[in-house]
Amino acid sequence: MNLQGQRNLILLTELERDGAVTQRSLAMKLGVALGLTNLYLKRLARKGYVKAATIPSHRIRYLLTPQGFAEKSRLTYLYMQYSLSHYRDMRARLRDTLSRATESGVQRVVIFGTSEFAEMAYLSLREMGLTLVGFIDEGQAEVFLSYPVRRPSVLAEWEFDAVLLADIERLRQHRETLTQHQVPQGKVLALAPLA
Repeated sequence: MNLQGQRNLILLTELERDGAVTQRSLAMKLGVALGLTNLYLKRLARKGYVKAATIPSHRIRYLLTPQGFAEKSRLTYLYMQYSLSHYRDMRARLRDTLSRATESGVQRVVIFGTSEFAEMAYLSLREMGLTLVGFIDEGQAEVFLSYPVRRPSVLAEWEFDAVLLADIERLRQHRETLTQHQVPQGKVLALAPLA
């Protein structure tokens, strides 16, 4: 699903939820400028997905048309397909990374991060019979998946074979943190970036 499709889905979902929503709040949800949001709404209206009606106090109320409901359903289906495909791809890449690590003798793994990807990593460790030593993170999380979350400084006290980076958006920052805590780069596992 492309970016425009995702934005249309967000707009149609928000307009269905609250037809009196302001363009300013829609712009914040989309993460785009107010003027761009106005253009998106006009495009949806031109396509017949929404109708705009003026209500008292010079406000506009947006109503989804039957075509708008159908488009929202179509986009929701596409988004679900995209999400499941992405999930399967990430799980396969994660299993591949962990399989290569186990061939090198890795058995005890620390997961660095508390994201959705960390949940996938935890499930993959369990499926592959690897031992989770614990979760570390630099954020505010105190508990993740019923496990206590520790600061990276605890690595000096733990026995582990590898640290799996489970916060894909901050890989470089986490690698630097691990270097500061004297974790050899050979013990750091990360998925290769998508080509």
